[in-house]
Amino acid sequence: MQQLVLKVRFFRQLSGSEPVREWLGALELADKKAIGADIKTVQIGWPLGMPLVRKLARDLWEVRIHLHQRIARVLFTVRDGEMVLLHGFIKKSQMLPKSDFDLAETRMKEVHDGVRYEQETRRKRL
Repeated sequence: MQQLVLKVRFFRQLSGSEPVREWLGALELADKKAIGADIKTVQIGWPLGMPLVRKLARDLWEVRIHLHQRIARVLFTVRDGEMVLLHGFIKKSQMLPKSDFDLAETRMKEVHDGVRYEQETRRKRL
């Protein structure tokens, strides 16, 4: 069994919802498995580059997942040895939609700058 370099964590909103987990829950089983397999590849092989992982900005990357007849993206950041899944979506065009990038960037800043991350991490370890 291969050693995981990163742990995976879902970004949690103040309301307690985890948007990426909810998005995954709405997908077909085959899509969930493909996305999970690619995320695990990133966990094991981090740091990775193209074609699976593309850096979007400082501390922001995307996992590029090819599903049956469509393409998914999971945007993430890394903090303290954890891959924090910020946003997931099915791509509908070649370009990364600005709204998806902006949402992930806002969540990434919460993870890196916010006190809430430390509170969640402490609670998780208790």
